[in-house]
Amino acid sequence: MSLDHFELTATCIQNLYTKSLYDLKTDQPVAASIQKDRVAFLGSNQKKIALIVNSSAAIYLPDDELSFLLGILTACKLSMADIALINLSNKSDLNYTTITEQLKAEKILLFGLHAEALDLPLQFPHYQIQHYNNQVYLSSVALSDLQKNKTEKIKLWDCLKQIF
Repeated sequence: MSLDHFELTATCIQNLYTKSLYDLKTDQPVAASIQKDRVAFLGSNQKKIALIVNSSAAIYLPDDELSFLLGILTACKLSMADIALINLSNKSDLNYTTITEQLKAEKILLFGLHAEALDLPLQFPHYQIQHYNNQVYLSSVALSDLQKNKTEKIKLWDCLKQIF
């Protein structure tokens, strides 16, 4: 008898396939369990640039700070499609390893935050470009303070010219 014309009975097939391919008895939807651990961000992260802020006034940023940030991005020849904007006030347990693993960020800019906010094992002052773990870090004052202070804007712009 050849294997080309081999026939199995219905009972035999049922015994071969006793387990389902799908587990229909789950406690929570799969999408919810995946989304719970994912970093929420605004933008498309096409150029692997993470901008991290700490704003409790809005989901990501208040409108005036967001438009100011868009002006900074435009000056650097970037757009929201190039970055991932993360609000640390929504995700307080976020650290640099999570950003590295999930977003594959190559450049991380902190606005109004210091390195300790991301549990980085190093410290550096504002406006000092820091290389660590094949990434570039830059810390500056908050966007609301940048809007008001011209000298702070100049310090940030000098660093951004070196990075981009």
